[in-house]
Amino acid sequence: MTDQTYVAVSRQRLDRDGVLVLRDLIDEDTIDDIVAEVQPREAEAFYADSTHNVYLEPVDPTLAVDHAFNRQVASSKGLIADDEIPSDSVLREIYGNAELRSFLCGVLGLDGIYPYADELSSINVHFAATGMELGWHFDNSSFAVTLLLQAAVGGARFEYVSDVRDADAGDNAYARVDAILDGNERVRTLAFEPGDLVIFRGRDSLHRVTPTEGDTTRMLAVFAYNDRPGVALSASALETFYGRTPTDS
Repeated sequence: MTDQTYVAVSRQRLDRDGVLVLRDLIDEDTIDDIVAEVQPREAEAFYADSTHNVYLEPVDPTLAVDHAFNRQVASSKGLIADDEIPSDSVLREIYGNAELRSFLCGVLGLDGIYPYADELSSINVHFAATGMELGWHFDNSSFAVTLLLQAAVGGARFEYVSDVRDADAGDNAYARVDAILDGNERVRTLAFEPGDLVIFRGRDSLHRVTPTEGDTTRMLAVFAYNDRPGVALSASALETFYGRTPTDS
């Protein structure tokens, strides 16, 4: 991962597609170890079955109920938050790996990457049993890094549309959001397997995970970094995805 030609090619692919899949980056034995660590905790995860808008913000009462900003989508999953990940977990080793962080800086064009300022968001494990899904949304961070631990038998497709909005310019792309939610715009599906590390630019790209089908729970580790220090999820987003804020812990 330190070869500069490889970094440059990877950056071109990420810039072109908005997503980069590093196949088999984590070996099967390590994945098995992580699954053995987190699978017994599936029952104690926080489970949410809620609705939210794609911007992960409170509804705006000055806008119509069917306005793109106020339209609601469903999300349902189990989640173990960062403050519940053991200090000696392999997940923390991967998150803090210096070579991986250097690679991420290279492909993302950043001088540094930083953990979330809140205590819940940096490392998460998601559980999606039968029927659970992650509704359409934009990420708060400019990019996300995920590691599939266990695939579902069916469903659980990662679907996305790149470069829908321009958050930095304040353009929320309401017309395009409406078109995607109405099924009137082409979406792409990303295929990846356990052990594949995925880098995704989700702040401006709308994305979702379709409902899990079959009896095998989909398990995914999320490594969340920021391009500047001191960034925390909003209270609204924390309540939506964790059911609590750090002060509630």
